[in-house]
Amino acid sequence: MRASQVFIVFITLALAIPFGITYDPSPLQDFCVANKNLNNGVFVNGKFCKDPKQVKAEDFFYSGLNVAGDTNNDVKSNVTTVNVENLPGLNTMGISLVRIDYAPYGQNPPHTHPRGTEILVLIEGTLYVGFVSSNQDNNRLFTKILHPGDVFVFPIGMIHFQVNIGKTPAVAFAGLSSQNAGVITIANTVFGSKPPINPEFLAQAFQLDANIVKDLEAKFASNN
Repeated sequence: MRASQVFIVFITLALAIPFGITYDPSPLQDFCVANKNLNNGVFVNGKFCKDPKQVKAEDFFYSGLNVAGDTNNDVKSNVTTVNVENLPGLNTMGISLVRIDYAPYGQNPPHTHPRGTEILVLIEGTLYVGFVSSNQDNNRLFTKILHPGDVFVFPIGMIHFQVNIGKTPAVAFAGLSSQNAGVITIANTVFGSKPPINPEFLAQAFQLDANIVKDLEAKFASNN
């Protein structure tokens, strides 16, 4: 091969390899129902899965999202999650679902999903929702007031929130682009870690008095 052809091949491979290792491989079977019992599992497509011949309709079924969650807590909201942990048929599908109930003036406090984008549709009530972009984008705040039937998207990894600004309960459903998107609630994580973060560090980071940080850590430690 001529030097120019070798160079083109090299550049093509260099561009292709990152994309090849970034994404999960495409499923090689119709489904891969999660199986926690490895002794009875079949290793398929990088996962231990139930033998396809033993899969039943129940593996793809979940019931209960018609039931309102208990909002009698500090934030006056409740998230009911349907992911691979309670619906094994979601394994390798890259999706999950939540129902969120909000008491009047309740909120889903600032949090992030490290492994999934969220798309939320409001069913009842009125919500004030938003997310904050990254430092690279100068931490811009994007907000909207939602009414029943409205949809809002929270990009993967972005800190976001929802607040019920109405006098009546609100209900929303949200889909996430992961079978287990995870959740990091900012205040609980920062002030409720085990063991606690040095309050002097947090006082400097948040530009607060160290005693205020200690009070916050004590509060969130008891809540967690």
